[in-house]
Amino acid sequence: LPAMSTYADAGMLKNRLSSLTLTQFIVEDTNGDQQLALLMNAVQHACKVCANAIRKAGPCDLYGLAGEVNSTGDDVKKLDLIANTVWVDSLKQSGVCCLLVSEEEEDPIIITDVNKRGPFCMAFDPLDGSSNIDCNVSVGSIFSVYRRLSPSTENATVKDILRPGTECIAAGYSMFGAATELVITYGQGVYRFALDRAIGEFLFVEQVKFPQDGGKKIYSCNEGNLNSWDQPIKDYVHSCKNTGYAARYVGSMVSDVHRTLLYGGIFIYPADKKNAKGKLRVLYEGFPMAMITEQAGGVASTGMFLGKIGRIQDVVPEHIHDRCPIIMGGERDVKALLAMYENKA
Repeated sequence: LPAMSTYADAGMLKNRLSSLTLTQFIVEDTNGDQQLALLMNAVQHACKVCANAIRKAGPCDLYGLAGEVNSTGDDVKKLDLIANTVWVDSLKQSGVCCLLVSEEEEDPIIITDVNKRGPFCMAFDPLDGSSNIDCNVSVGSIFSVYRRLSPSTENATVKDILRPGTECIAAGYSMFGAATELVITYGQGVYRFALDRAIGEFLFVEQVKFPQDGGKKIYSCNEGNLNSWDQPIKDYVHSCKNTGYAARYVGSMVSDVHRTLLYGGIFIYPADKKNAKGKLRVLYEGFPMAMITEQAGGVASTGMFLGKIGRIQDVVPEHIHDRCPIIMGGERDVKALLAMYENKA
């Protein structure tokens, strides 16, 4: 055992010294854009602070409800409030943001001090899947980044961020589970990093790409809502059951999409009779996850939405907490589902 421990320690040391850190990646991959580098460093800082709070939630009495309801009608957990404060403060202190949209804030946060703002608009869900936090299920944070269109001499407005996902310049998510991971894209591939707590750095793991053959046969959806879905989606789920697909559903978008990216399959959160636009928010859930999915070689569709089948990235949000249906995953599975709409036409 001592020899094995020594070998493991040597391997860990070698990995720490040879791996690309997220800080290095940010400096190199932002192509000299110092403001974007500052923004992404603020993101990784927020993720580290949130990971630490979540890890200490039990001993520090941070489980449970905060006694509030957020902008979209969800009960707010104590950790929701902590994560929101961490993200808002980190992004403000970066000095490069002009407008922030958080799931936990009813209205956008507009940074008015000309000396403490920059060109970026940021939308984020500070703690996705927090309904699962008390039972120690993986949760995460999701974000998307826009570059403002309005003059820098003026205060930003919601028009700077109410734009289609095709205009996002960066997106990502962190996942707080057995390990803390951060997955990001600048529109040129998807990159996965894992936090080494001993040295406080995110280390590069891999470039994420969907398996070319579609990967594992997995479908992920809340089948409790099945009777409220469009018939083509019902038919697709029934076909999955009859063709050897496994059902996997965590109920935390970060966890379900992360698994889908790595293993293959499909994630479905469609519109239903109660929610004509679905339940997931466009700016800080739909767009960032769609951008990541497409950059990893997958497909991200709304299914039948507003009378047509389209890309999530082409949706134009009407307000900052607008919603859209979500169908995303490997090309094999998403195209099979969308074909069922065509067969019904």
